[in-house]
Amino acid sequence: MTVAAAVRPVFLSSASKYMSRIRFRAAALAATFALTACAGLKDALTAHVDTVARAGGQELTVQRLSQMMDSAHAPARKDVALAITNIWVNYQLLGDAAAHGDSMNDPKVIEDAMWAQVAQIKLKKLFAAVSKATPSLDPASYEKHYNDGDMLAARHILISAKKGTATPAQMDAAKKQAESIAKQVNAGNFNAMAKKYSGDPGSKDNGGDLGVFQKGQMVPEFQAGVLALKPGEISGPVQSDFGYHIIMRETWADAKDKFTKAYSGVATQSAESTYGANIEKAAKIEIKPTAAKAVRAIAADLDTYRDDHTEIATAKGVDMTAAKVAKWMAAYPPQTQIREKLQQLPDSVMGLFAKQLVVNELMLKAADSAKIDLDSTEKANIRQLFSGSVVASFTGLNITAASLADSGKSVSAREKIAAGRVEAYMNLLLANKAQFVDVSEPVSRALRAKYEARVVPAGIERAVAEAQKSAAKADSAKAKNMPQSAVPAPGPAGAAAPAASAPAAPAPAPAPTKKP
Repeated sequence: MTVAAAVRPVFLSSASKYMSRIRFRAAALAATFALTACAGLKDALTAHVDTVARAGGQELTVQRLSQMMDSAHAPARKDVALAITNIWVNYQLLGDAAAHGDSMNDPKVIEDAMWAQVAQIKLKKLFAAVSKATPSLDPASYEKHYNDGDMLAARHILISAKKGTATPAQMDAAKKQAESIAKQVNAGNFNAMAKKYSGDPGSKDNGGDLGVFQKGQMVPEFQAGVLALKPGEISGPVQSDFGYHIIMRETWADAKDKFTKAYSGVATQSAESTYGANIEKAAKIEIKPTAAKAVRAIAADLDTYRDDHTEIATAKGVDMTAAKVAKWMAAYPPQTQIREKLQQLPDSVMGLFAKQLVVNELMLKAADSAKIDLDSTEKANIRQLFSGSVVASFTGLNITAASLADSGKSVSAREKIAAGRVEAYMNLLLANKAQFVDVSEPVSRALRAKYEARVVPAGIERAVAEAQKSAAKADSAKAKNMPQSAVPAPGPAGAAAPAASAPAAPAPAPAPTKKP
């Protein structure tokens, strides 16, 4: 993964799924512990040492969380305990909302919860305005840009023979085959020959078509081979680490449509990049010395920093706090694994990531200054997406307001029924007998804006310790009950079996090289 890819902002799409999260009011907790000299407070804290979390009127105990981890056969680790706790809290908050007949349809709450989708639309409109204001490219100049190699389009036939893997005999055979094909191929039969002979699965079925690409995207030998050709020419065998390529640089007539589309896109991206760079330069962004450590900590535990106003970076008109960093991180789809990657990347990338988030904030501020907003249709779509997500979660947990109303007449009665259904569902889920019901990040944010939820870090630690004890006891019992092997160890009678040697560490993977 490149650094650029690691820090590229990604917004929450309507299909993105998110693990449940809880707010932990770090500042309030710190203030509380600063007062531990108070005997009454000590008594209050001691009375709740078995509490892991609270959600509405429900409480998750150390014993219950430990039991849930054991039921799921999950590793007794803090991250696992937090994940299960967050799921439980989300579900219980949904139950609380359903018990109160709350369909979570307040437009203001929805807009705040769906901030990532709103931001995506605003920035799209901002970039459209930037592109419109940028002098348009002259289509009449595209052919010259193509002939000059500003962007390239080519087809190839690859005879595979990887350096370092193929034997000398195999390399020689591949070269001879490539030379033979090069003598037979021409513009008229190139596509058919590529389909028949090429060893590149990514382009073979398309007649060797590699599309349009920029300089630097292909391995150097291949790029040099393309640039050595005039449009319409075909090369002899060109060797790269992948084998031997027979390359055809397409004529302008053949490449025109795809080149025009690709080149226009690159020009638009360039305008957007220039706009962002100018904003960054004018803002005089300052990254705090502790930013790298802070970003890693936030990536490891978003919820602890949801309300943390510690500055990570500053700029003219924008302060990037830990809470804002956590908010942006939550907007990345899970498949990007941004949090895991940020914990492993070097400090320099942490700074780049923080700087990119500041630029994001500055561009959103620019959009607001330009009075860019969503139209009525866009707002309606946002609300519909949110409402659909809420209904899906209620239905999946069997805690819809209607189903609770049929069983309980008072709010307190409905709360108890909803809590019981959530606990029953959690038992089935952890036993792998129920399908996971997702609660999206926007819904999670909205729930926490309306209902109280809290996680007790000390309770998490105790639950993990209890789960570890339980796992150790189970492992001990399993080992004790396991029958001894009837097969004697090799060597003389009474000799101790030799200790197994540690497996050799795998050789490091070679650095990736883009294959044309």
